[in-house]
Amino acid sequence: MELSQIPEFMGLSVLLGLLALMATAAVARGWLRAEEERRGRPACQKANGFPPDKSSGSKKQKQYQRIRKEKPQQHNFTHRLLAAALKSHSGNISCMDFSSNGKYLATCADDRTIRIWSTKDFLQREHRSMRANVELDHATLVRFSPDCRAFIVWLANGDTLRVFKMTKREDGGYTFTATPEDFPKKHKAPVIDIGIANTGKFIMTASSDTTVLIWSLKGQVLSTINTNQMNNTHAAVSPCGRFVASCGFTPDVKVWEVCFGKKGEFQEVVRAFELKGHSAAVRSFAFSNDSRRMASVSKDGTWKLWDTDVEYKKQQDPYLLRTGRFEEAAGAALCRLALSPDAQVLALASGSSIHLYNTRRGEKEECFERVHGECITDLSFDITGRFLASCGDRAVRLFHNTPGHRAMVEEMQGHLKRASNDSTRQRLQQKLTQAQETLKSLGALKK
Repeated sequence: MELSQIPEFMGLSVLLGLLALMATAAVARGWLRAEEERRGRPACQKANGFPPDKSSGSKKQKQYQRIRKEKPQQHNFTHRLLAAALKSHSGNISCMDFSSNGKYLATCADDRTIRIWSTKDFLQREHRSMRANVELDHATLVRFSPDCRAFIVWLANGDTLRVFKMTKREDGGYTFTATPEDFPKKHKAPVIDIGIANTGKFIMTASSDTTVLIWSLKGQVLSTINTNQMNNTHAAVSPCGRFVASCGFTPDVKVWEVCFGKKGEFQEVVRAFELKGHSAAVRSFAFSNDSRRMASVSKDGTWKLWDTDVEYKKQQDPYLLRTGRFEEAAGAALCRLALSPDAQVLALASGSSIHLYNTRRGEKEECFERVHGECITDLSFDITGRFLASCGDRAVRLFHNTPGHRAMVEEMQGHLKRASNDSTRQRLQQKLTQAQETLKSLGALKK
């Protein structure tokens, strides 16, 4: 090769090398673009390819996060026996209570509010509620006063009782006013239950150690009860207003009578009777509306129905009427129990599921699963026994008590066979027909 041709050859080689590099770069750029489209556009890039404004993006992101925090996704639940879902709280509901006149339902949540619902709206499309605010705290427990003109709450941070008075306005609504002073702090452990006697003579508070306190309505401690149960898991005042009961680590339910004199003065608290028969810790219990029946559920996997209409002063013990199986209670850390006003139906909650039993036969008749997004924190029948209410997330769910209607059908059919005159037979037939029509309308009439 001549020397004059060498530069031309080198220039041609360089040109070919540059073209090869450009082709390789173009192929690589195309592959990266295709890979990027396949995986999705980067979070930091807008649709037009330009990077977003950092200040506006971060601001919108913070607003979005705040909205998500304030309004978490609501748990959805549907069932043919679901009568209503009450949804006004923005926080999880921990407790509820029906007023003694049957007109209202009170609920408290960690959103620093107490809601008062009208029971006559339960079957309506819209559910009205009135709101009472808890300043700088939130209520974990709530109970109506016997006259339904006030309610008491237990404050989560204050560790004390607060009384709210209800004053009716001209427009039919209510004004809620907290009393100037809260009750003094006396408990040394977290309070798990509160109650008011329907006689209006005393208030009960129970903590998770072994302490139950009996208070006057003015905030004076009348008596201190040591349950000697290692710990308390549940406590309640009987609907008749005479008794206070508790359960805990031991396999029994202990019941005391709070005694007052003829002039209404407090006298003493005496042991009345015990419910003995379980072989493991009692999870929960409840009274019937007339206090003549009690139900209990235990870690041993059983529930029991008791006849407590006894003369305990003559050493008469309660009678065991029925025992049923509830295996879920053996492993559940939180177990709730509710007894219908007539003691015909027992409701048991474990986790987020509810089971309904006929207490006469001991058979399970209904089961509602995943009712709430959280564990069920409270369970209660309304005073008529038509509805069962449960709470555990931001909603209260109300169910038609179909086992109660079936129990009414069975009872009326039995009474009709023994009816001795036409007027009695006609009255019983009317109640029977009404219960059957209700079941038919709910699609729950057994053939």
